[in-house]
Amino acid sequence: MNVVPDTSVVIDGRVSATIEDGQFEGATICVPEAVVAELEAQANDGIDSGWDGLEELQRLADLADDGVIELRYVGERPSAIERGHASEGEIDALIRDLAEELDATFVTSDIVQSEVARAKGLDVQHVSPEVREVGTLTVEEFFDDQTMSVHLKTDAVPKAKRGELGAMAYEPIADEPLDEATMDEYAREVVDGAKEAPDGFIELSEPGMKIVQFRDYRIAIGRPPFSDGIEITAVRPIAQTDIEDYEHADELKERLLERQRGVLISGAPGAGKSTFAQAVARYIADHDYSVKTMEKPRDLQVGPDITQYTELGGEMAKTADALLMVRPDYTIYDEVRKTDDFEVFADMRLAGVGMIGVVHATRPIDALQRLVGRVELGMIPQVVDTVVYIEAGEVSTVYDVKTEVKVPAGLTEEDLARPVIQVTDFQTGEPEYEIYTFNRQVVTVPLKDEDGGPADESGVDRIAKQEIEREIRSIAHGYVDVELRSQDKAVVYVEEDDISSVIGKGGGRITDIENRLGIDIDVRTHDENPNYGAGSGSGGASANSGGSSGGDSQPGQMVQPEITSRHIVIPVDGNHGETVEVQAGGEYLFTATVSRGGEIQVSRGSAIAEELERAIDRKDPVTIVPS
Repeated sequence: MNVVPDTSVVIDGRVSATIEDGQFEGATICVPEAVVAELEAQANDGIDSGWDGLEELQRLADLADDGVIELRYVGERPSAIERGHASEGEIDALIRDLAEELDATFVTSDIVQSEVARAKGLDVQHVSPEVREVGTLTVEEFFDDQTMSVHLKTDAVPKAKRGELGAMAYEPIADEPLDEATMDEYAREVVDGAKEAPDGFIELSEPGMKIVQFRDYRIAIGRPPFSDGIEITAVRPIAQTDIEDYEHADELKERLLERQRGVLISGAPGAGKSTFAQAVARYIADHDYSVKTMEKPRDLQVGPDITQYTELGGEMAKTADALLMVRPDYTIYDEVRKTDDFEVFADMRLAGVGMIGVVHATRPIDALQRLVGRVELGMIPQVVDTVVYIEAGEVSTVYDVKTEVKVPAGLTEEDLARPVIQVTDFQTGEPEYEIYTFNRQVVTVPLKDEDGGPADESGVDRIAKQEIEREIRSIAHGYVDVELRSQDKAVVYVEEDDISSVIGKGGGRITDIENRLGIDIDVRTHDENPNYGAGSGSGGASANSGGSSGGDSQPGQMVQPEITSRHIVIPVDGNHGETVEVQAGGEYLFTATVSRGGEIQVSRGSAIAEELERAIDRKDPVTIVPS
């Protein structure tokens, strides 16, 4: 009796199990070379199923050595083109052809494969995959009631994050490090459990990385070469809250049920954003709203009435298209990070779906600023009208977002009226920020200082000086200094050789700048500057003027970077055309060349820009040092 197994039944380990049950005892097991090629390719890619299949082939070899069966490898190894079309059934067809040629019993655990083989007249035996009850995973034993996440790695002592929201401690939970064999055993147990348990599934499977959802746990497994050792990170929610548990609950509940809204739930990692999002999802679902989620991976803990979707065909945009057909009242988007995510969020919101997005942000306003450059400025309040900032598990700040056509705070000329996004404290009703376009740049102007009082400087005081400097530096060759005399008047000091260039023929050039900025500008030489040489410097002489004082100070010019929608702009006094080092907190970041206009531009989204933004968030002094 000849038996030809396909790849699925070899991976499941059901061929040897069937033989040990006495069914194929004495038979000739003909393993197609196509099966071996598939298993080898999967194992080389770090896919566990490939290793499972190779282990089954070894068990068959052992049974052949014991004389229980005869083992043969038959057929030809498939070509690269055939392997590339495996998902289209090319390999399956090769295996079926071999079974027909050998007049063999065709064994498979793939229901589609078995039906096709029967239709072609083959003798088919469909072996259902073995289903066993999955108990407690070893990884689960590292958890207690206060544990949020467990972190295991080869040759490292197991650690866990334990405590309450906002007060987590990362601490060792064992005395000895785990060896590679133990880690491999734990990883395989997790993957097998996810395949076999009805409440488990593999969310993501890529060479070197698997993300598993198993009951209440989200488990990420990294393997070389993706990671430098086997690593398992298991996360479990430690708190399930109701919206009534939060401050401002009544106002928020009324706001959410009043109509579909665009909401960003923001906060630092571990602050409790997802916990709050779960509470919101359950609340609105309990009040006759249809609620869905978009997650990758799916780890929100919501009720059975809320369907959780992940990427469709590897794209959240396709998930959004499907959801628009389902037409939910609200969709929870966890997490909104990349430009594509923000675009999908905006598209669904503008289509009329209520959207609640979970966003990483270190300040409440940062969540809204992440939309700048990704969504047209005037559309932002239609996409997001509420920002909720979570800190240490509590609702810290709620912002109301709306558009008004007005003269921005600090500007005086009526003809400077423009659409302004007003960001208002939801509790007090007082404006806290204004976002608008100023000289082709989108600016976010705080209306209060860090203590909550009125800002010491107006919007013009914060942005006009750098805008004037940018305009003048694009014309002048030498050092430029700007002094604001009032909200609508400024004095610009330049080198004597630059006076004519800056003013232009008949004063036309400076007049154009004044009209663009809405500020009267008086152009003078540095000799007319009473502070000249006493701190402002001349040309490159001010290179050390902004640095810290003291013998241990880092030499260089302290600068104030500006974050725009597309770039981080670093204004530099002097050093035009020269190569300089950019440092933050005295630490080297990168080397750049200062433009003729006196600035360095770094494109946002790059690794350098992200490092620089983190330094700015930490309020590290940013310094320019000649290289």
